[in-house]
Amino acid sequence: MWLKLFFLLLYFLVLFVLARFFEAIVWYETGIFATQLVDPVTLSFKKLKTILECRGLGYSGLAEKKDVRELVEKSGDLMQGELYSALKNEKEQPGTDSSTTFSGEMHFYELVEDTKDGIWLVQVIAQGRDPLLSKANWGKMIQKVSQFGIRTGTFNCSSDSRYCRKRGWMKSTLIMSVPQTSASKGKVMLKEYSGRRIETEHIFKWMTAHVASRIKTIHVSRQLEDDWYQRDKHAVKMFLFAKLDQPPAFFSALSVKFTGRIEFIFVDVRNWDNTSCLEETGVTQTPSYVLKTPEGIYRYGNSTGEFMSLHAMDTFLRSVQPEVNDLFVLSLVTVNLMAWMDLFITQGATIKRFVVLISTLGTYNSLLIISWLPILGFLQLPYLENFYEYSLKLLRYADTTTIASWVRADWTFYSSHPALFLSTYLAHGLLIDYFEKKRRCGREDQNANNLEWLTSLWDWYTSYLVHPIASFQTFPNESDWEDDPNFLLERLAFPDLWLRPLVPIDYIKHLPTWGFKCSQVSTTDNNADSKSNRVQTSGFNRDPGEQGSDADSDNCRKTAESWSGGEAQDDRSLPWPDDMLPCTECVVCLENFEVDCLVMGLPCGHVFHQQCIVVWLAGGRHCCPVCRWPSYKKKPSRPAHGADLQEQE
Repeated sequence: MWLKLFFLLLYFLVLFVLARFFEAIVWYETGIFATQLVDPVTLSFKKLKTILECRGLGYSGLAEKKDVRELVEKSGDLMQGELYSALKNEKEQPGTDSSTTFSGEMHFYELVEDTKDGIWLVQVIAQGRDPLLSKANWGKMIQKVSQFGIRTGTFNCSSDSRYCRKRGWMKSTLIMSVPQTSASKGKVMLKEYSGRRIETEHIFKWMTAHVASRIKTIHVSRQLEDDWYQRDKHAVKMFLFAKLDQPPAFFSALSVKFTGRIEFIFVDVRNWDNTSCLEETGVTQTPSYVLKTPEGIYRYGNSTGEFMSLHAMDTFLRSVQPEVNDLFVLSLVTVNLMAWMDLFITQGATIKRFVVLISTLGTYNSLLIISWLPILGFLQLPYLENFYEYSLKLLRYADTTTIASWVRADWTFYSSHPALFLSTYLAHGLLIDYFEKKRRCGREDQNANNLEWLTSLWDWYTSYLVHPIASFQTFPNESDWEDDPNFLLERLAFPDLWLRPLVPIDYIKHLPTWGFKCSQVSTTDNNADSKSNRVQTSGFNRDPGEQGSDADSDNCRKTAESWSGGEAQDDRSLPWPDDMLPCTECVVCLENFEVDCLVMGLPCGHVFHQQCIVVWLAGGRHCCPVCRWPSYKKKPSRPAHGADLQEQE
């Protein structure tokens, strides 16, 4: 995970450097920057109208270029980047297919009346009537209002005539939905267009007038002093000082979008009676966009990427005063970008890469959602209100710096050029893949083809499905295998004749191992009254001839390296364990135990040569060669029954 995070941060650094490189190229070719101011006098009448449409100012009554130019100057400074974005958006305006067609009352209520932070424009077509706007004019209206985040839709009364009669929509009309109050989750009011003229400009002017009525307007200096010096340590306000009759449409649309988070105030300075009040607030020129926070004052428009447009100011305000949903979306994008790095980091077959990618995407997104649930619960606690406010304070300090303005400008640039973003991400991933291949050139798994990898994946899956991984220490020991129904069902369902599940061999290093010696083994007879019943043996009931041969023979064969680390496990001081059955022969190699040779016992109690049983178990036969009890599963210890047990063996 940390490697993916490192590569992702490296990719963001590459994007930052690449953006500065593009700026240098533009400056070298044209001699201008995106932040350079543009003189409206040098622009054509068509470009000036495009700027006014992007800012949301009506120009229907302005016939001369001089009047249009003055209106542009009154609404804010024009930068080269804003002009480029406006001309680009004019060519890429959405069509009528982005409009919603409502199916009935519930659909209309869910999207329009229940929306608390958005604006809707709905064309209602009465039953048996023609629409108020023709198809061509309705398409122009959609293109005009969509750039301000206003959603559009069509409600045909033929689909739900009862609801139209209930609302009184007996003729075709236009309905606008706007939140009524400035509080979060406030009521929504529906306004019906009552004008006689059905031109696009008049309808748009009617809409902007209703939206602007939500913004608090200040006309005298006393009202400004009351709002400016109001003692509210948590208030964030956005002021617009301009000589306009109403604020631009993008400013009004943002007031709806940030309902409950930021208060928007329009200061009309056309007939201002006290200019000294403006000097006290730090406003030296108009128009001026000022963000007032508890930490201080920030003048919008003086840094990189701060244009007088909806998208640019929306990005700025979201970074300064984000909501929980904004942080969640940001974390979701970051986590998925990290997960997609697995496609290039993983080496080997192509199918293997995509399988690992799908697994990583599912894991990361699940963990992200699970992590956000307690965060949302903690944020609702009243004790964390101060922590939340301090976090926003630190965020505002960071987002009002020059570096933060560069990051916002790069975000706006790459979001408007998705092809460039995807191509750079792919190129970055291919470089990672190249260096990972060089780093892992000595490994064999990267040369496996799709068929080999799928075969190994199927083997692993069937093994995991048939026999879950379990440790030797965690198996229960309360029941014998004859009394354990689960083990019996497992043996019946998956017989060892046709399917041999793969089990990790880590448990082998935990099996008891000791050196074999000639000793006396005492067994207790539970049915006898005497203290003990001893069976004197030499190598456990060996014949005298065998004893002599053992005495004359060499010591046991060379011991194998233990599974716990490669050292010889030859602890000859260990006695014969009490839970192991006495025996003299290894049933794997059919040879008798020699003195001081290493023997190993299984959970069932049977003992074998260490070398023989290790080879048996490592070959995939994870059961006792005698009783077939699983070698990884503990068995309850039972008291020995003397010679009877030996005879059974």
